Amino acid sequence: MNPTDIKIFYQPEARLRLTVKDDRSYLTVKPAWAAPLSRPDTYLTLLDSKGEEITMLPDPNVLAPESLAAVRQELHHRYLTAIVYKILSAKQEFGATYWHVATSRGDREFITQNLQENALWLSDDHLLLLDVDGNRFEIPVVSELDPRSRNIIHDIL
Repeated sequence: MNPTDIKIFYQPEARLRLTVKDDRSYLTVKPAWAAPLSRPDTYLTLLDSKGEEITMLPDPNVLAPESLAAVRQELHHRYLTAIVYKILSAKQEFGATYWHVATSRGDREFITQNLQENALWLSDDHLLLLDVDGNRFEIPVVSELDPRSRNIIHDIL
């Protein structure tokens, strides 16, 4: 599929659509990064309403500016990340961890399951938590958290 033949737009207002020039249309398209942590902003996958791949673009910047803007808007909602400034509390029960944190988006409470898979160390001091709803909570520099927050992380992880 030639990326220059792809047009991505909202129609109706809240539904992202994809049309391939003189060929076919998809009434619902979901953009997703193939490797959002290891290769951000590369390898964009476009999925249909059933979650099946339509195409993969190694470099999404080859899309027309209007299509790229629509994709970026959708990705912004999908990969919304809150920066954690402080851990107010965390407790574990039956394999779930219940967090109460202060973030760049205000105080939040969320639940993580299976911390082996959903607490990702991006470096020795950079932690990403994925909650049960797919939301992301990032601690860019764990060592800069207050002592109590660091102790909670040490105890939980």
